[in-house]
Amino acid sequence: MKLILIGIQGAGKSTQGNILSKELSIPYLSTGHIFREMAKEKTPLGRYIKETINAGYLIPDDKALEIVSEYLHRPEYKNGYIMDGFPRTTQQVEKFENGISKVIYLKVSDKEALWRLSGRDDNREDDTLKAIRKRISLFHEFTEPVLEYFRKKGILIEIDGEKSIEEISKEILEKLSK
Repeated sequence: MKLILIGIQGAGKSTQGNILSKELSIPYLSTGHIFREMAKEKTPLGRYIKETINAGYLIPDDKALEIVSEYLHRPEYKNGYIMDGFPRTTQQVEKFENGISKVIYLKVSDKEALWRLSGRDDNREDDTLKAIRKRISLFHEFTEPVLEYFRKKGILIEIDGEKSIEEISKEILEKLSK
């Protein structure tokens, strides 16, 4: 099973991704985590990624496609995965089909996302209020058309991401088993 988790920053994608990974025995892959790890590298690509994400911008489509495709060729993803943070644009969707089974959209209001993010303990370098607002704006501009694409394909599952963690997990698992 190949699942995609979509939602604005703070929607609970990593929380649900880790829960689903355990429940379904499928590896969880966060492109945000991949990019943050690469940003630590003292390479031209690492510095570029660090500057891009710290400013709140998206990694360009071609670069994101290249990195994600390379990761998915690893043996641990051969039998499926749960991916969070990709695809984020219609160009990425059109170039990355990869046999996606279902797309889970965790719907959370901008206000709720900002509230959740302000209470995070990990205080990541890319979690400035300005960068967060920029990513939320980019989500509405670039990722909402991606949701429409998956809706038309009939593989989009919409979940109210403002419920409790347990309620959300239960609803996702119920909808996936249908």
